[in-house]
Amino acid sequence: MPSRMDAVFARLRSQKKRGLIAYITGGDPSLQGTLEIIQVLEELGVDMLELGIPFSDPLADGPIIQAAVQRALRAGANVQKILELVSHVRESSSFPVILFTYLNPIYFYGIRRFLADAVSVGVDGLLVLDLPHDEVSCNEDLVIGNHQLQVIQLVSPTTSQERIPCLVKAAQGFVYCVSREGVTGERPELAKTLHTQVRSIRQHTSLPIAVGFGISTPDQVRVVASYADAVVVGSAIVRRVAEHASSPRWLLRIKEFVEPLVETLQTA
Repeated sequence: MPSRMDAVFARLRSQKKRGLIAYITGGDPSLQGTLEIIQVLEELGVDMLELGIPFSDPLADGPIIQAAVQRALRAGANVQKILELVSHVRESSSFPVILFTYLNPIYFYGIRRFLADAVSVGVDGLLVLDLPHDEVSCNEDLVIGNHQLQVIQLVSPTTSQERIPCLVKAAQGFVYCVSREGVTGERPELAKTLHTQVRSIRQHTSLPIAVGFGISTPDQVRVVASYADAVVVGSAIVRRVAEHASSPRWLLRIKEFVEPLVETLQTA
């Protein structure tokens, strides 16, 4: 039986469409607020969710997500709470959920325990930003558990051409193409080499390729969708959570931002 992620990409292929993957930080502005955002995203037609596990030292993230992480930690978010949140999502949704995390929270929770609990609550995929592919391959705990979780591999602009085949061979679900060097965050323009980067990855895999980091506007989404299978938007959503969370109409503001992105992909 295909995974939820595989089923989404199969549907997109059959419809000749590209997917939208939304990133949000779990627990920001609150755990209940996160559930409400997820419901809005799914209702709008977002295809998958990247749910960030808050960690106090998020080295790959820019200031917007770093601030969101601090808000989430102050609100009481941790690994256990995020897993419980996913279990609540699963009560009414088949929305694919990918946990976006660093190794440290998993390590202190317990790797085997984390993988078992993630599977049991209905997590679909795992993206560990600071875990090298070599370590995934040789770490017995990760290998034992990941047969029920699709482990997403990152390919960045600094990844050597020699290393790409090894990374994509180990990838499951899709390959995450990092659009530019540096940390997460909105950018006024796309990297000029991005199309070439995606084409280079595609030479080595038949898996879908999703592009993320720095994508925030309908025009950027349209361009990336012309050569990638899915587009990841994160910091721009997280920024609007920060700007509007104190407003009674904050969820409407999230909807007003995300809806044009979804509509762009309906016609891309």
